[in-house]
Amino acid sequence: MKFLFCGDVCGQSGRKALKNFLPDLKKKLKFDALIINGENAAHGLGLTPKIYNELLKTGADIITMGNHTFDKMDVVQIWNEDNVLIRPLNYPENTVGKGWQIINVGNKRLCVVQLLGRSFMHSKLELSDPFQGIHTFIQQHQDEYDILVVDFHAETTAEKVAMGYLLDGKAALVVGTHTHIPTNDAHVLENGTAFITDVGMCGDYTSVLGMTRETAFSHFGFGERLRWEPATEKSTLCAVFVETDNKTNLAKKIRSIILGDTLENTLKI
Repeated sequence: MKFLFCGDVCGQSGRKALKNFLPDLKKKLKFDALIINGENAAHGLGLTPKIYNELLKTGADIITMGNHTFDKMDVVQIWNEDNVLIRPLNYPENTVGKGWQIINVGNKRLCVVQLLGRSFMHSKLELSDPFQGIHTFIQQHQDEYDILVVDFHAETTAEKVAMGYLLDGKAALVVGTHTHIPTNDAHVLENGTAFITDVGMCGDYTSVLGMTRETAFSHFGFGERLRWEPATEKSTLCAVFVETDNKTNLAKKIRSIILGDTLENTLKI
């Protein structure tokens, strides 16, 4: 199987990047499934039903969230319907929504799980241990899927790297999200798990993590405190492309994809 995972879509510029680049990427890479992190897609914070449907129209098969899952509370309407949206698995058990999803892709069952890190991570809800959580999940559900992808939405590099090694040989991909800066360490671990510390964001990189420089300055104490506003001038897409082995269902290769106006592009389309 070949699949593409797109990093945190930040506001209008991130959604524009998906529309601009995904059609040509699909033709060039011929991926079978598309996973998108959408937790910042609605004006930089959260997700709305309208924008959820917009992401589906770009071809998303599964949409993951993160620590901003409930910043737009009408997101709960999505989980009242047949949907492909997942929130962190290690939220409290009675939290609305679901922390994993299994879809059929050809003759393979693709499972996507999201976890939220706890090191230096602010969360509106109490978080259980993501390491124990994914260990228990695999024990309970490993017979229900063929290929496992884990979106680890976390702040620190150490926590993400540790998760990668914990799941080496168990997941096809452990992909770090949240920090919005693409790291240069995409590789396949020794037991067959593709890993990257952070895939980066889909958004405007002439910004501070997708937000305008002016609003960021104010939150760091310079001038009058302003409301966060997403930057909209330029659009860059950050993603990883993964190909799995049909026999082992683990990764054969991973490739970092950067396309857009600001960062050095890694692919020509």
